[in-house]
Amino acid sequence: MRKYRIRIGLDVDDTLYECNSYAVTIINSRHPDEEPMRLEEINSWGKSGRHPEERIALYSDPEFVRTQPICAGAQEFVRKLCEIADVFLITAVPPCCMSARAERLVQDFPEIPSQNIIVGTRKDIISLDIMLDDGAHNISSSRAAYPVLFRKPWNTNLSGLLSVNSYDDFLHFCEMVRNSFSETFPQLSEGGVLCLVGPSGSSKTEIANGLTSLEGFEKPLTSTTRPRRPKEDASAYRFISEDRFVAEMKAGHYIETTVYSGFHFGTSDKDIQPIVDRGHVAVIPIDICGAITLKNLYRHRAMLVFTRRERADAIKSIIARDIDIEDKTRRIMSLDFEYRNSEVCDVDLNVGDDVDAAVRKIVEIIRK
Repeated sequence: MRKYRIRIGLDVDDTLYECNSYAVTIINSRHPDEEPMRLEEINSWGKSGRHPEERIALYSDPEFVRTQPICAGAQEFVRKLCEIADVFLITAVPPCCMSARAERLVQDFPEIPSQNIIVGTRKDIISLDIMLDDGAHNISSSRAAYPVLFRKPWNTNLSGLLSVNSYDDFLHFCEMVRNSFSETFPQLSEGGVLCLVGPSGSSKTEIANGLTSLEGFEKPLTSTTRPRRPKEDASAYRFISEDRFVAEMKAGHYIETTVYSGFHFGTSDKDIQPIVDRGHVAVIPIDICGAITLKNLYRHRAMLVFTRRERADAIKSIIARDIDIEDKTRRIMSLDFEYRNSEVCDVDLNVGDDVDAAVRKIVEIIRK
């Protein structure tokens, strides 16, 4: 175990304080005759959604910064983090807003020493163990050992980045890192969840099919907004519309959701828990965000297996797929981020070209 307290950096806007959602509320109040703007309309960083210039102008208004609501649960989240780590608040605001921002942070988060509040735009020069930020550009340039993306509507089209959906997931991830040398290895011999994590082209689906052909392994039905592919079995996923998926997600139907290549994926506890209760292993090809959520829920009964193939082989597999060129490009560009995710998995499995051998190795690991 580390002999020092880990250092964790937290972004502020849309991580601790409501920013885009607060701006949307203000814009709607200014345009009462229009259909209300939804937060989901902001689907990328910068000028997206209606009235983008008006929204972005708010971020340079000291009064806006002074009155931003605190995100639900943010103060308790920071208190819990401070129990296990040295926490730094790292925020980028224009000079005219720096005083307002610093005053709010000192007032709202008294657990954070004032010297741990860093106001500036060069997040890329700060060295930390873990960094949580909703801006993908900050995550991709971060010097943190584990840069973690906080999932929001404007970054859901990004794939491969280490990411979480909630404060609870991030807290558990920090515990995973802190206890990485002392935690008990997952035990799935009496049932559990096996998360297959890896980049596109790493044979996750083939390995899942190989495992579920064996006694004691089952694949829970995952819902997705992705169109059904040619020759794909209708039972491979629960194929639904985006509107239905969002409605079910808001109703709490899913225990984990993620977005991959622009499509939503979600798994319900009603599909996983019966498998575990039977003493079987639920096999789920999943991205790292969903895997961390399931690890948080099932703890020692969840195993994260990183499926590794050589980069050139993974690229060849992606190119050969019957998907559009933009999707192929996104998957190839995310490979470097995906390979970093192996560090937080329980098992790093070199698949190569032998899927059957990979299946046998996983079975052997679980039985041991």
